[in-house]
Formats: sequence, C-alpha cells, structure tokens
Amino acid sequence: MSSILFIPLLPLIGFLINGLSFPKLSNPVAGIIGTIPPLAAFALSLQLFLQFDGNTQIVPLLDWISVGELSIPIAFQIDQLSLLMLLIITGVGTLIHVYSSAYMSHDEGFGKFFAFLNLFVFFMLLLVMGSGFVTLFIGWEGVGLCSYLLIGFWNKKNSYGDAARKAFIMNRIGDLGFLIGIFLLFQEFGTATYQEVFEAIKAGNGSNLGLIAFCLFIGAMGKSAQIPLFTWLPDAMAGPTPVSALIHAATMVTAGIYMVIRANVLFEMSPEVLHFVGWIGLATALLGAAIGLFQNDIKKVLAYSTVSQLGYMFMGLGASAYTASFFHVMTHAFFKALLFLGAGSVIHAMSDEQDIRKMGGLKSQLPITYITFLLGTIAIAGIPPFAGFFSKDEILAHLYHHDIVMWALAIVGSALTSFYMFRVFIVTFHGDFRGTQHQADHLHESPIAMTLPLIVLAVLSVIGGIINLPAFVGGNEFLAHWLNPILPEGSHEALEVHFASLEFLAPLAAAFIPAIFAIQLYGSKKAVPAADAEISGIQKIIYDKFYIDEAYNFLFVKPIQFLSQFFYSFIDFLIIDLLVESTGKFVKSSSNELRKLQSGNIGFYIFMMVAAIAIILAWTLKSWIF
Repeated sequence: MSSILFIPLLPLIGFLINGLSFPKLSNPVAGIIGTIPPLAAFALSLQLFLQFDGNTQIVPLLDWISVGELSIPIAFQIDQLSLLMLLIITGVGTLIHVYSSAYMSHDEGFGKFFAFLNLFVFFMLLLVMGSGFVTLFIGWEGVGLCSYLLIGFWNKKNSYGDAARKAFIMNRIGDLGFLIGIFLLFQEFGTATYQEVFEAIKAGNGSNLGLIAFCLFIGAMGKSAQIPLFTWLPDAMAGPTPVSALIHAATMVTAGIYMVIRANVLFEMSPEVLHFVGWIGLATALLGAAIGLFQNDIKKVLAYSTVSQLGYMFMGLGASAYTASFFHVMTHAFFKALLFLGAGSVIHAMSDEQDIRKMGGLKSQLPITYITFLLGTIAIAGIPPFAGFFSKDEILAHLYHHDIVMWALAIVGSALTSFYMFRVFIVTFHGDFRGTQHQADHLHESPIAMTLPLIVLAVLSVIGGIINLPAFVGGNEFLAHWLNPILPEGSHEALEVHFASLEFLAPLAAAFIPAIFAIQLYGSKKAVPAADAEISGIQKIIYDKFYIDEAYNFLFVKPIQFLSQFFYSFIDFLIIDLLVESTGKFVKSSSNELRKLQSGNIGFYIFMMVAAIAIILAWTLKSWIF
C-alpha cells in the first residue's frame, strides 16, 4: 500500500520543494530534485506491474463528502489499465524531465518549470489511479491547470498568454459536459465509484445511460482535442517544447481516451453514442491530417498530427476496439514524444528557429537527431515493422469489419499523415541549408541529456509493436490478454487478416506511396518554397486551418466581447457605478450643507435654539387650540 501512495506523492513532493525553493536552488540541483520523483515513481510502478496478480486493488484514502446517503470516497484503484498508464506517464515523463534539464538550462524560470512539470505528472497520476469519476475529475482539472501554467510559461509574450487562456477556456467547455455527466451518475446510481456504477449497469439498472455517456464524451472531446474543441491544441505549441511532448505524449490529451476505455461498460450500453464517438474521431483525423499538409512550423505539424492520431484512437473506440485504441495510445506516446523532443533538438540547434523552410541540410550536423527523427517519422507513418504500423493498422482492421466507409476514409487520413511527416523530415534534414550564417556557425548536436531520451524513445518506437503483436505474424497479443479482464466480452477477439487481402495491403500502400512521393517531391530544391512565398487558393484555406479559428472568433468571441463591453459600459458604469457614486455625492453634498450650520458662532447657536423652542411651542399651542 505504501508504494502505491508514494507513486503520486513523489512528484508532489518534487513540486513543493522546487516550488517553495525557487529561485534559491541552482539549476542543476533543481533539475535533480525535479527528475528523481518521476524516475522513482516509474520504478515503483514497474514493481507493481511485475507483482500484479490480476486482482483489482482498492486503496481507500478518505471519505471526502458524507452527507446522508451521499458518500464520495477518495481512493486509488490499481488494475490492468491503471498500471499501464502509470508506466507510460512515469516512464515517458522521466525521459522528458531528463531532456528538460538540458533544454531549459539557461532559462531564468528553470526551477519553476520543473515544479510545474512535477505537478503535471502528479495530477495525471491522480487521474489514472482514482477509483471513481470524482477522483478522476480532480486530476482532470489539475492537468488542465498545469497545461495553462506551462503553455503560458514564457508569459512575456501576449500570444503565449492568449494560447494558455484558449487552452484553459476550451477545456472548461468540455469539462462542463463531464461535470454534468458526473451529476447524472449520482442522480442515477447514488455514486460515481467505478465498481459500483459498472456493477449497477451490468445488473440492468439506469435509464439515462446514453445521456450520461454523451456528457462524459463531451469532456473527452475537450481534453483530447476532438472537433469542435480541438483548436486549443495546436496553439499549445507556445509553451516550451518539453511541455508539448508531455501534453501530447505522456499526459493530458490521452486522458479522454483513458476515460472512455475505463467507462467501456457504460459506453457499450450506448451504441448511438459509440457511433457518434467513431465519426467524431474520423472527422478529427481527416481535418488534422489535412491542415498538417501545408504547415511550416515544425511543432505545428506535429501538433496537428496529434489531433489526427487522437482521432484514430476515438475511431477505434467507436468500433469497440478498446485494446487497439489503447495500443495506439502506448505506441503514440513513444513516437510522438520522440518527434517533439527531436523537434526541440532542431530548434535548439537552429537558435530557436521553427520554420522548416529556413532549415534544410541538418543531417550532417545533427546525426543523432536525424536518425531518431527518421525512426519516429517511419513509426507514425505506419510503415512495418515499426510500432505505429501494428497499433494503427489494428485500428484499421477493426474499422474494416465495423464500417467499410469509415475504414476507407481512415485510409485516406493515414496516407496524408505519411505524406506530411516525410515532407517535414525531408525539408528539415535534407537539401541545402537555408538558414542564416549565424545559425550555420552555431549548428551542433544536442548534449547527451537531450540525445539519450531520443535514443531510448527511438528504440521503443521501433520495437513497441511487440506489446500486442498479432497472432497472424507470430505474436502472442500480450496487451489484449492483459486488458481482457476489464473489457467487455468480444472486444478482444483476434482478427484474421490475410496478407493478400485489401484490409492488409491498403494500409501498406497508404504508408509507402505518399512517403515515396514526398521524398521525391521535396527532395527537389524547387519544391521547397521560400519563407516569404505567397500562397493562395485551396492551399491557403488549408494553411489557415479552414478559418475555423476565425469562425469561432466571429460566432462566439466577438459576441461575448460585445456583451462584456455592453455590461461594462451600460450596466456596470451607467447604472451600478452611477447609482453608487450618486448616492455618495448626495451624502457628501448634504454633509457639506449641514456642516454650514456648525459655524462656531455662539450667537448663531442661541438664535437657532430660540427658534427651535419657538417652533416647538407653536406646534404645542396649535394642538391645544385645535
């Protein structure tokens, strides 16, 4: 039990030490204090994983609220799903902490940055370890807060602060739906604890399951950046690159996927909602891939690839392919963390330049970054035998048997992914160098603290597919068997795929053909546009994200700003302020007039006293006479 408690407690301790000691601690000391907690938490998580006997373990902490029949306990639940999430969060999180110790070494907010990273890991651990939706929601809100703090970490630029607020507000929209779903759970079952809710559902209780599932999914749409609540994620690139890796790979955006998998009993009883989940995922996958085609900011391309890959995970969930979706969560954590940290290595070498049109020819100067970025690109493109091939193609295989139209459109999205990722790779690392002379003079490979995490993640991106290697290629489907106890019956059934079949060959073609086309196209110097080149037509529409941000600004932001200005100018200023100020002015003027009566002249006082007595006597005589 103590080891379970220490897993989230260690990052919290790291946060408190660095947070309270900043800026007294030196950067190396702050880095060590910040990195040891997630590393120790990973060791404890690995020990729990190796010793797990297959039985769910509940660790009660406290009764948070107990009023009448309402009881809200705070407890941890250790089972097959939470154990895997613990390994992902602490394992990848530790590598990001190590990387950050070098990447942020010259930043004046170094200690504060590590404090926020530790707090982020703490809340994500709380999210996945909770035994009910309330504990999950506390962690859910915590990672939202940490994303705000880290996205806007470099807050001297207004645009960074705007990006942080955008992420915070758009997540609050989704969180409102999530909160309503939790309230409905209490109304329907009197509890929000996983075991009690799911047992009641299995027993046939509950009449509003579809509505509850829909509300919970609204929360997942916000946290996991699905249409229409996805626009915050690309803007989150304003934060330091390690933050991008942490948000996109190890924490936060996978929280929505985790929640739906955790609540699979509820969602399986709501087929209409699952259908909606799948199509939202498809639309998001296609939109993210399309926008990524023409982006020139290396981090923005990776951000839209995350939006797209999350869409694939939700497509898998819509087809009840929970194992396949979680498999992709794991492999995506490996290659997406690798790609973001690789992008950070490039940005570090290029003196903070992020425009790929101003790069090129970095292959020889950054050999480790080059090789590891290539491996990550191959993995996300779905080329065998890399990890992304097995996880994404398992989702596609389930879609093939679930909805052939959805499968065909998903193949299109996969082809787009392969094309834009190889475009980024070729334009960044091949061809002639297109930067400034100053950048050329300072090109260098990143230090070992940055390249070591790249190497580890590259290895995982290559061999990660063995976690759930399918039987038709000689695997034992470890992940499917591991998750079997917590998933509905039939969701883990093995698919028979023939090598000569359309469902096997189409994903391969979608991975290889666009990659070859991108290599040939952007291998030519003429295909790489100048940094100041004008774009028009459909390319500009896609580059400008189909003007979705502008539409949101017109439909929601501007009207709200107008109403705010109206309430300020009319209600607040003209009515409230005027009423309060008028009252004050009346009292003040009345006081000034009354003060004139206090002249200090004794004769005046005697006169006023005699006059008052005369008035009183006159009033008395009047009452006697009449």
